[in-house]
Amino acid sequence: MLRRIVHNFATRLGTALLSFGVVWLTARYLGAAGRGAVSLFTTDCAAILLFLGLVGGSSLIYLAPRRNLWHLLLPSYVWAVAVCTLGTVVVGVVRHPGSAYLVHLAGLSTLQAFLSINTLLVLGRRRESAYNLLTISQVGLLAGGLLLSFWAGGRWLSVQTYYQVSYLAFGLPLLLSFIPILQQPDQHRHLGRRLRATTRELARHSRGAHFSNILAFANYRLSYYFVVHYADVRSMGILSVGVALVEAVWLIPRSTALIQYVDLVHAADAGNLSDATLRVARLTVLGTGVALGTLVALPTEWLTTLFGPEFGPARPVMLLLAPGAVIMATQMMMSSYFSGVARYNINNLASVVGLGVTLLACTLLIPRFGIQGAALAATLSYTASTLFLLPRFLKATGASFVALLPQPADALYFWQLLRQRLG
Repeated sequence: MLRRIVHNFATRLGTALLSFGVVWLTARYLGAAGRGAVSLFTTDCAAILLFLGLVGGSSLIYLAPRRNLWHLLLPSYVWAVAVCTLGTVVVGVVRHPGSAYLVHLAGLSTLQAFLSINTLLVLGRRRESAYNLLTISQVGLLAGGLLLSFWAGGRWLSVQTYYQVSYLAFGLPLLLSFIPILQQPDQHRHLGRRLRATTRELARHSRGAHFSNILAFANYRLSYYFVVHYADVRSMGILSVGVALVEAVWLIPRSTALIQYVDLVHAADAGNLSDATLRVARLTVLGTGVALGTLVALPTEWLTTLFGPEFGPARPVMLLLAPGAVIMATQMMMSSYFSGVARYNINNLASVVGLGVTLLACTLLIPRFGIQGAALAATLSYTASTLFLLPRFLKATGASFVALLPQPADALYFWQLLRQRLG
């Protein structure tokens, strides 16, 4: 398990570095306002794609080992087109961003939806190498395309360039993702009654599994819309840089949580966690804390030198977000456990608690404290939802609270393992 986590972590590290490159390029070359416009677009896309998981999402990983892939692919694609179309219409009615924006939103959200469906099916069949390759190629194409375009200068220094490069970054990996799918032994025939039965099963699993993801997204990104409303797009651009830097560290717990989830859905008895699994969880939280401590220790001059003079205010955002980000690493481990054993209602309730805190905190803090209020609201939300989840996780697994806390022996174990790998 640890070897697979390391491989997944390496992929996510590469993805995070490339994603950081995208953040840096859009901030450095387009300024705070341009970075804010890109962040608003990606947030709109992410909000639309949230509803994709109501007939698909992580449930595709759960059902892929158990059902015909084509029975899962077809209804997921139909639902994706419906969701992206309706979501674009809703954004147009609520915000009136203009026809060009809406065309890009519909096109790119649909491409992302199809790619997400394919990669989840690939991961569900434990083709983790192919999954990792597709994941890193997408963000690599986006970062590389932006780098070449912005270096060219002139008319390429615009938000429109981001849209144009994104079509390549999502379209090419989508085409490549069909290769591992077509290599599977699943038959294309018998799509009648079995397809209908699988579609109903997919929808049933997805509603429970994905509702918490919708709520979690609201906890992560609802503050963006509050900032745009009470401040401006420029402030959102500064906030997005601070958030992107802190959330980049989440590649550590997300790598572990993803592998844990895949193992749980394949396990015959997933009720109890082994000592090895708990040790990996402790190391994950420890690594997250160390990485965030290093990040927030960087001086403000580092941010202004790297991103530009407009982004100095991102550092207080990072300081306020860091405690919540460490707490959230613990929650990711617990949430993946409940998803893996199909106890989605517990994750849903935790997300409801977090969303309630998010709404209250954003309403009270952002009008007064701006982007720093948004960061504090996120930390309060993460803390509340984690405190809700913790006693239920301990009861379900039989683990003690102490078993979740990093210990000196864990650090020594990791150091010895690292020396063996490098020796």
